[in-house]
Amino acid sequence: MDLITLGWEEKVRTEGPLAQRMRPQTLEEFAGQESILGEGKPLRRLITGDKLISLIFYGPPGTGKTTLAQIIAANTKAAFIELNAVSAGVKELRQVIDESRERWSLHGQRTILFVDEIHRLNKAQQDVLLAAVEHGTILFIGATTENPFFYLNPPLLSRTRLFVFEPLQSESILILLERALKDPKRGLGRLPIEVEPEALEYLASRANGDARAALNALEMAVLAGEERDGKVFVTTEGVREALRTRAVAYDRDGDNHYDIASALIKSIRGSDPDAALYWMARMLKGGEDPLFIARRLVISAAEDVGNADPHALQVAVATAQAVQMIGMPEARIPLAQAVTYLAAAPKSNAAYLAGEAALKLVAEGEHQVVPPHLQDSSYPGAARLGRGKDYRYPHDYPGHFVDQPYLPEALQGKKFYQPTQQGFEKYIKERLERLRPPRQLRQEPPAPDSGAKEKQS
Repeated sequence: MDLITLGWEEKVRTEGPLAQRMRPQTLEEFAGQESILGEGKPLRRLITGDKLISLIFYGPPGTGKTTLAQIIAANTKAAFIELNAVSAGVKELRQVIDESRERWSLHGQRTILFVDEIHRLNKAQQDVLLAAVEHGTILFIGATTENPFFYLNPPLLSRTRLFVFEPLQSESILILLERALKDPKRGLGRLPIEVEPEALEYLASRANGDARAALNALEMAVLAGEERDGKVFVTTEGVREALRTRAVAYDRDGDNHYDIASALIKSIRGSDPDAALYWMARMLKGGEDPLFIARRLVISAAEDVGNADPHALQVAVATAQAVQMIGMPEARIPLAQAVTYLAAAPKSNAAYLAGEAALKLVAEGEHQVVPPHLQDSSYPGAARLGRGKDYRYPHDYPGHFVDQPYLPEALQGKKFYQPTQQGFEKYIKERLERLRPPRQLRQEPPAPDSGAKEKQS
């Protein structure tokens, strides 16, 4: 390592952002992730025993993925090489592999290759690593904030062990904040700071499990804090202002995008308008296309509300049209109306399930001939072919209804739509039962020689 690099690393440790300076340097300093790093856990034993295998660290920002990789680097006898997927190309990866092979064969020393943001590696770059990981030429550690099952090749995933990092609990973040305030060398301990206890608790609880965001907000609150009597005062309001400068954690093209969209729809399905509004707000503040949200609401209206409230689909479609017409920021108003309406509406997925059941039956090859009385009889000569014969026109009968078969004979009695008792759908159910009293569901058509025909009511 050259002198310039050594000098730069020293500057980062002593003058860089607080979050960088306060990175835990040992497993004892590491906070959180007890489920994978607690005493007796396999990953901890691998690290302390210097018996590593190839690993993938997956989790949100600020949860300790890169920090743990650097702790491994400080505790291993293996050579440690760190690359960033943004700047590393196939050439750099091949060079590391060649050097690792030479180091292992000539000196008996293994090589750990740590690649940050591995979701940015393309297929060719990932393929370069496959043989080296499989043969053990390198011990690979990759860190990513994106779902590896979406971004990594299955062969590379199968050659590694995946560990999921969870957002840090507020208790763990509070430990890191207090440590930063007391540490005179790397932290803020050399400064005369007076911090309201409630301020630290507020910061720890509002950091969304991100230690980096919490430490950087603390540093900003200190730098912008009121100075009096030779001290810097950090208040809850000062911390709140520091947190407001954070960007909303949302990636329109990543895992976070689909997770929050899923949370929105599931909150609507679960009839929780407050939760649904929160997830909608997260999407809008994160820069999501409001039309994407509107389209999801149209789907939800048909799938989750259905005929329990037929107006729901009208509200959702009108909202989509309004959003397209007026755009942001005003589009947030009809979106909020639609989200609350759908969440509060009675729910039934009976129509959705009926459609899926019919599609499944047809996909399985159930292609019956249209019964003659239902065939088109509007053209000259249709009667000579028997088209439409014996069809009874419902409007000619009392109540505009006459009971006649509409399914092919082999499917008589087949039920796709099973109305529920929810909302308006209970009236649909009652009407259908009045018109056609429930019949026994026929699972299979009768045998050719049985002579049996389903009795029509």
